[in-house]
Amino acid sequence: MAFRRTLCGSFLCKEITNINLLKQRHSQKVCLVPLWKQSTRLCSSGVGEKELKCELQNGLPTILVPLPSKQETCQFTLKPVTETVGDFLNNVKSEDGGVERVSLYSEDDIIIARSTSIDVLMRKPFKLRINDNRYIVHPPDLGQLSSEDLQAFSDVKSMIYQLYSTLHVEEHQLQREKDLRKKMEKIQSELQPLEELKQELDQKAASRTNFLVWGGLGYMGFQFGLLARLTWWEYSWDIVEPITYFVTYGTALAMYAYYVLTRQEYLFPDARDRQYLLFFHKYAKRKQMDVEKYNKLKYQMAQVELDLERLHDPLSLNLPIRPPKQVKE
Repeated sequence: MAFRRTLCGSFLCKEITNINLLKQRHSQKVCLVPLWKQSTRLCSSGVGEKELKCELQNGLPTILVPLPSKQETCQFTLKPVTETVGDFLNNVKSEDGGVERVSLYSEDDIIIARSTSIDVLMRKPFKLRINDNRYIVHPPDLGQLSSEDLQAFSDVKSMIYQLYSTLHVEEHQLQREKDLRKKMEKIQSELQPLEELKQELDQKAASRTNFLVWGGLGYMGFQFGLLARLTWWEYSWDIVEPITYFVTYGTALAMYAYYVLTRQEYLFPDARDRQYLLFFHKYAKRKQMDVEKYNKLKYQMAQVELDLERLHDPLSLNLPIRPPKQVKE
């Protein structure tokens, strides 16, 4: 009996030992959780997150943010209507050069877009991450702005702008005229050498075009005299008539060729202007004149002159309109 008890006792000890080993292995298996799951649990549990102070001052939310490099706390004022999350993050980066990463997350660890307005951000608690530090912020209750409030806010801004313009219209117009005068002087300084070169090229192109026009008249006179001599002195009209026909048909053929090449009807003023432009661009290329720059400066000068003319308009100066002139009968 003693031997059997000993065996049973040893058997029970072995069973208990095996059960303890199984428990230890089971506990070890349960503890074998991947690293990324452990980090996720830590992040979601909110361990290591400090709460930042966020309160209303003068109707605007302010948040106290600790700066990592300066080891100081900086107060940032947020504008719910006109600013976004991106503006706030940029302000934090510009305040401390040691901030490498800064972003905002929701309570569910979802990153908040930079285009989100501060008004939307302040409706729920959010998390601020600066480098490796995490903070949680519980914003104060701002109240939601309705579409009517936004429209009223836009109307107020428009009225303030109109009031400011009315009070400072003279100062603004004087400053505007001063800026336009400076711009005109700058354009004139760049345009002056090009104007001198253009006048020189204009004279050459005009003289060459006039020479060509008078040359055409001389050619027509010579042609008339030659046909007259052949008709009344050298030969008779019966012989010269076919020649005049071919001369007339050749002239018509030349006019049609001009239309085919230029897609314009052969009119003497248009033909003269075209030939003048051809000569002008030819001489400009020789003198290395930048015609495109000249045209651009002339356009800018015309715009400045037009702006000055509008600026001196009685309506722009808030002056009474001049009465119309009475026509004397």
